Amino acid sequence: MDKVNFGFRQVDSKEKQGLVGQIFSSVAHKYDLMNDVMSLGIHRLWKDKLIEQLDPNKKLLDMASGTGDIAKRYYEKCSNPDITLSDINYEMLTTGKNKLVDENIFKGLEFICSNAENLPFKEDSYDYYSIAFGIRNVTNIDKALEEAYRVLKPGGKFLCLEFSKVDNKTLAKYYDFYSMNIIPKMGSMIAGDEESYRYLVESIRTFPPQKEFVTMMSAAGFKHSQYFNLTFGVASLYIGYKS
Repeated sequence: MDKVNFGFRQVDSKEKQGLVGQIFSSVAHKYDLMNDVMSLGIHRLWKDKLIEQLDPNKKLLDMASGTGDIAKRYYEKCSNPDITLSDINYEMLTTGKNKLVDENIFKGLEFICSNAENLPFKEDSYDYYSIAFGIRNVTNIDKALEEAYRVLKPGGKFLCLEFSKVDNKTLAKYYDFYSMNIIPKMGSMIAGDEESYRYLVESIRTFPPQKEFVTMMSAAGFKHSQYFNLTFGVASLYIGYKS
């Protein structure tokens, strides 16, 4: 049976989806708060960078939509929103839906629980496909990229935000200490779940470096694939186009 990374552990590929599901079901209720605390709020600026790449009033699939941060930002940019929010984790999707509805954000939104590796959408359906801090949790990343390519319209744009490899050696040393030692303790104190946040940190370490992920995008069919480092490479924005 195929083995895949689950943090620093190797697990059977068929087990990873369930294990990741348990993680996000556990942290859903504190996910937004922990994002702000862990990144000192900088994740908001990274998401704004992604939104800058989207023209208004196009059809967006926001995969691994979580608590709806990307969808909300794009909604606010549109006069006629057409946004599908999709997440494999029902608790995360429900948390996002409830948050947006509480803010009177629901016009033109559709919520679909689905797997990024096997999307229930027709090919050539969307102008944009976004995924923010979710693709590293997918069991088969190559398959998820192929599915993203399939559901995009010709000329459609793929946008991925993901934690990456810090490009400054001095900063990398401090970042490694912070992420490996401090963030799990924050998870314990704030969300009551140290192990889930230890996994999330480990999953960042096992995600492919920037150039390697761009190569994977190109192998899935995306043209003009490129990346932009954010905050010295703590995160990166990846962009590709369907021909």
